[in-house]
Amino acid sequence: MMHFSKRILSCFFLFSLSLTSYSQNNTPPDTVAGFPVNYNEDAIPPYTLPKLLEMENGQAVKDSKTWMNKRRPELLRAVAELQYGKTPPAPKKTAFDVLEKDGVAFDGKATRKQIRVYLTEDSKDHPMDLLIYLPKNSTKKTPIFFTISFSANNQSVDDPAVKIGEIWNRDGVKVKADQPGRFRATNVEQFIDEGYGFATVYYGDIDPDFKDGFDFGIRKEFLKDGETGIQPDEWGTISAWSWGLSRAMDYFEKDNDIDENRIALMGVSRLGKTVLWTGIRDTRYKMIIASCSGEGGAALARRDYGENIKHMSSPSRYAYQFAPNYHEYSTHLEDFPFDAHSLVAMIAPRPLLLQTGDTDFWSDPKGEFLAAQEASKVYQLFGENGPEGKDMPAAGDTNLLDNKLGYYMHDGGHGTVPSDYPVFIQFMKKYL
Repeated sequence: MMHFSKRILSCFFLFSLSLTSYSQNNTPPDTVAGFPVNYNEDAIPPYTLPKLLEMENGQAVKDSKTWMNKRRPELLRAVAELQYGKTPPAPKKTAFDVLEKDGVAFDGKATRKQIRVYLTEDSKDHPMDLLIYLPKNSTKKTPIFFTISFSANNQSVDDPAVKIGEIWNRDGVKVKADQPGRFRATNVEQFIDEGYGFATVYYGDIDPDFKDGFDFGIRKEFLKDGETGIQPDEWGTISAWSWGLSRAMDYFEKDNDIDENRIALMGVSRLGKTVLWTGIRDTRYKMIIASCSGEGGAALARRDYGENIKHMSSPSRYAYQFAPNYHEYSTHLEDFPFDAHSLVAMIAPRPLLLQTGDTDFWSDPKGEFLAAQEASKVYQLFGENGPEGKDMPAAGDTNLLDNKLGYYMHDGGHGTVPSDYPVFIQFMKKYL
């Protein structure tokens, strides 16, 4: 049993609950961590976005080859060093245990697999459990909808045969996940019925989601002699979760039942940021669905609407999710060499869907739309489209799903609602 600061964890869970209440009541907080929150479009200060199609030496980017070979690597290096932190290379060898190979699920519609992935080469101290469902009797490799979840695998789906996992509770203790989770179970059968597989992983299997979690997660395993874990470009938890998702892909590539070239990766909120960063740094993922990723994700930071970098960088909140370098810009964001439009653009030319909610003011759905408009310029280098030149759609409007850089906003607040999943499937059927 591993214990952490109860005060820190209580603050984390109380704030999470406050945001849940805000999403339900549409009453966003006006002050967070001692910093005011702006929800007034007229109060947004003037800003200038860094130029996507201009390299650090001033050379213009006029074609997709220059973008991929020169401009994108510049941005990738900057994002790793200044925002999320550098991830280590993949282990030379990744070990897997098959806990279940051919379980029967959903009245025989699906085959259930439960796979344990070990995140270090020489130890079994860091297991990550994958839960996978595949359509029964499929005659070819199956594409997958893969989600990283806040809940243990058995809490994420309605299937009593799933192994009971462990989760971090609000007192900083790893406990059995034998109670209902905080998030609703996903309807897996809708994916199975459309010929897709479904997979999920609990993010806490990779790294704990609180300030003092460094000593107990995967990141400490990569410290070099003499290092303390607080280097300026040290990877935060978002990069740790992202690195773990790459180890999941290592497994997918070895499973002959899975089409590793057709995997859609989805996450919500901080896990929306995680899947966006994963899609940037691991191009094996061919589709990204980032839900309400907000500040530090797909929403323009320079807009200063809703959550901003000062809120993210507060030591009492989410500083641990990012590289220490990131917080240095909280007082002079105008000097940050990129913004969210750069993150969105770096997925090109692969399909990316940004899903938001029209009352999720905290995560700034308009800021995500504006980032996508700017990133469209990069997609156009590849002959693809985004929402540039189009009006921001109303809630429920699916017209922008016709672009590889898609945008969809549901009627409601932060996170996903059941009606989002058919939209995800629609996007997958068109582009995966």
